[in-house]
Amino acid sequence: MKFEDLLLEVGGFGRFQVLILFSLCLLRINLPMHFLLHNFLAATPSHRCAVPHQEAFANLTAEEVLLVSIPREPDGTFRSCEMFSQPQFHLLLNSSLQPENSSSTQQCQHGWVYDRSQFTSTISTQWDLVCERRGLNQATATFFFVGVTLGAVIFGYLSDRFGRKAMLLLSLLCSVAFGMLSAASVSYVMLAVTRTLTGVALSGISIIVLPLGMEWVDIEHRTFIGILISVFWSVGNMLLAMVAFLVRQWHWLLVAVTGPCLLSVVCLWWVPESARWLIANGKVKQAHRHLLRCARMNGRKDFTVSPEALRQMATDTSPGKSYSYISLFRTPVLRRISLCSGAVWFGVAFSYYGMSLKLTGFGLNMYLSQFVFGIIEIPAKMIMYVLVNRVGRRQSQAWSLILTGVCIGANILIPKPFTSLRSVVAIMGKGFSEAAFTTVYLYTSELYPTVLRQNGMGYTAFMARLGGSLAPLVFLMDEVWRSLPEVTYCGVAVLCGSAAFLLPETLNARLPEGIEDVE
Repeated sequence: MKFEDLLLEVGGFGRFQVLILFSLCLLRINLPMHFLLHNFLAATPSHRCAVPHQEAFANLTAEEVLLVSIPREPDGTFRSCEMFSQPQFHLLLNSSLQPENSSSTQQCQHGWVYDRSQFTSTISTQWDLVCERRGLNQATATFFFVGVTLGAVIFGYLSDRFGRKAMLLLSLLCSVAFGMLSAASVSYVMLAVTRTLTGVALSGISIIVLPLGMEWVDIEHRTFIGILISVFWSVGNMLLAMVAFLVRQWHWLLVAVTGPCLLSVVCLWWVPESARWLIANGKVKQAHRHLLRCARMNGRKDFTVSPEALRQMATDTSPGKSYSYISLFRTPVLRRISLCSGAVWFGVAFSYYGMSLKLTGFGLNMYLSQFVFGIIEIPAKMIMYVLVNRVGRRQSQAWSLILTGVCIGANILIPKPFTSLRSVVAIMGKGFSEAAFTTVYLYTSELYPTVLRQNGMGYTAFMARLGGSLAPLVFLMDEVWRSLPEVTYCGVAVLCGSAAFLLPETLNARLPEGIEDVE
């Protein structure tokens, strides 16, 4: 007897599963609130060099002081990172006579003055992460995703070893602790360390929620569950836009997005451990207790499977045998799955965060961009629900990622003045990108066997977060060539999307229990 046969007896999708999914979906909302927080936490408002008071300025207005102290850009705005080494009083007579000699300018010597009309404070304004320190600003996102990368490896292994629920609880508690410490940061170094540790903790939620939900439902509803849980990422996306709009001070913004994790701890109390995992690890008495509870809640009073019968459902491993990440590469089919799925996850995350962490440049207000990007994800997920059931997981995965790259490439060619067209193409690209992300979670959960599922999710999440870590740093390549970041995102998306064609199809297939089911 396979576990799917057992689910048919206790009810593969009833009241029991609905309550589990409701709890897990609430957990899922927490993720984008932190994963995309960099857009607002590290936003850089308009700024210029601070000009110290001098006696020579005594009879000048504030506008005249700026005119003689700070050079202008061709569009008439003040430069953000330079000031005149000596006041240029001749500009009072003709402001168009800007000095051509670069030796007359220097880097800001007395700090910066920021436009605080949109943000009360961000980490950029707190620690002057602008101009030559701009790289440190982008690095905060990379530090966070480095943490998520490490967390994927750690929680992937631990949840296969010690269970899904225990590690999910640990992940939530650590997320609350490190999130609050981040809000209390008194230096850039403290913020970088605590954001990294927050990323480690949140990674557990990221890779455990979907497999835990899918391991409790039957084949017929598996796609629906994958899409439903993914929809709540989009809900969190939109909530982030609203919270950031209301909370403009970075300390309190961190508190606001971390607080919901406490509610999630309460929601998790009711969620049972995965019966699949319990059986695969020889904990049949606990599995039997959860299955009886499932049968009662689903109205299946005739459930009579005994613990002895569950022992016969052992997979290819004897209870107590442990697996590691090396197991993902020992056999031929698993090796191909791991290499190709790792490439797909890297491409999905690299392109997704490349678009999501650059809300300016598409012609929309950044709060509106964040909200619209969240809304467009929902119809994209609905379309994917139909496609993955009609054309299959493999084709859906490959083409959604390839089309993401096509949209990014198209925006390179569209001139900047065509803001409406650029916005439409960007929103379409964001929809394809989210479709690719939605599919890859569902697809990967079906590719790996139960005894290695969390190791597989941990490894692929590691590859995804590696892509997420590199995505913010690619923005700095615009100093080499303005379009180089977009060309990079486009190329990686198309190449990694093509790797999905090498993966096996899993539509309407049973979830594999042991390695021999995959091979």
